[in-house]
Amino acid sequence: MFVNRDDAGHRLAARLEHLRGADVVVLGLPRGGVPVAFEVARALEAPLDVIVVRKLGAPFQPELAMGAVGEGGVRVVNEDLVAVIRIAPEELAAVEEHERAELERRALRFRRHRERVDLAGRTAVVVDDGIATGATARAACQVARAQGAQRVVLAVPVGPPDTIEHIRSVADEVVCVETPGAFHAIGQWYADFAQVRDEEVVALLDLAAARHLRPSAAQEAASGNTDPPGRDEEVQVRAGPVSLGGHLAVPDQAPGVVVFAHGSGSSRHSPRNRYVAGMLNRAGVGTLLLDLLTPREELDRSNVFDIGLLAGRLADTTEWLHGEAPEVRIGYFGASTGAAAALVAAAEPGTDIAAVVSRGGRPDLAGARLEEVRAPTLLIVGGHDEAVLDLNRRAQARLHCENRLRVVPGATHLFEEPGALETVADLARDWFVDHLTSIGQPAR
Repeated sequence: MFVNRDDAGHRLAARLEHLRGADVVVLGLPRGGVPVAFEVARALEAPLDVIVVRKLGAPFQPELAMGAVGEGGVRVVNEDLVAVIRIAPEELAAVEEHERAELERRALRFRRHRERVDLAGRTAVVVDDGIATGATARAACQVARAQGAQRVVLAVPVGPPDTIEHIRSVADEVVCVETPGAFHAIGQWYADFAQVRDEEVVALLDLAAARHLRPSAAQEAASGNTDPPGRDEEVQVRAGPVSLGGHLAVPDQAPGVVVFAHGSGSSRHSPRNRYVAGMLNRAGVGTLLLDLLTPREELDRSNVFDIGLLAGRLADTTEWLHGEAPEVRIGYFGASTGAAAALVAAAEPGTDIAAVVSRGGRPDLAGARLEEVRAPTLLIVGGHDEAVLDLNRRAQARLHCENRLRVVPGATHLFEEPGALETVADLARDWFVDHLTSIGQPAR
């Protein structure tokens, strides 16, 4: 029903257009709700924050919620239930102490030292990637109200009809894109329901905060700052007979733009690539997250391994990007088969690629073109991704350009282990910053 959480966020945002222009704060439930909330906040041009809540589960049955706690000392307790199940005050206090400690740890992890967005007198839009029992969403709505929200809207892509109806008692408005009758689990309604890592939540919150705090054009003019504003927009890239969807983010005075290539065509929506792109943006480097295949083309899995097709799309995109930003250098970030496409495209005469980074890539699929690559190339592979690591070692021996192989200890192919993706992002950022900013002149 939904491609992934980004797709769900776009579709949910379309149902919330009536809130555009209102005094809205979008609150994502971590972790899976934050990517959905990010798209909603961007569409509504509203600030984004996390809403961290902890249910107060009964000692003998933790899933039975006696209440909830939230930041700022907020405490919501179902006194009638506590009386019925005969929970002593000291038992409730012990549960609350434990959950509040965990709440504070998570809030610091996600928000770091940024202040919580004030909800007083505003409309709070509580967003998750879906609801099943609705217990956490219900607690979040209650906490948002207790934190001063004048109006509470619960917005989710999917949920069972009975739960959606039941939760209307704690929200002023409930918006749900799909309410299928045969509902078993949230994940069954997503083609890609990969776990969202803490690092991705932090990156999305940072990116949203930077965007929301960016001065408007009028404010820039009033301050006397005539530098051109950064770009942050959805784009359509013409590549031969097709038009490819992409997201272009170019900070002010960015020295270069990195084009992301993924063999499945899902780069624009990939949480991992979005995380790396956010790190690059914060370092002042532009990014273009691109779908190398159209939705129809993705249905034919042979296209994923058509390196010539993918490389041609990258070359066309590079020409388009030179036209959009002629004074910046261009790099490629490729994952899986997209890495092979990036290397083949970098080998094309006249592409002027400043640097290439491969994450868990298949450089061997570049074939004979591998030896023609002149762009400095960084190969990043997980230490436990043994087959791909061997392929990268063999490919490195055939490269005649500046190159380096970095192995992330303990990481598997998707870099899902704690800290692994963060290491990838750090390595990629340093490589691109070095090669986009410190050598040579702009490519065009």
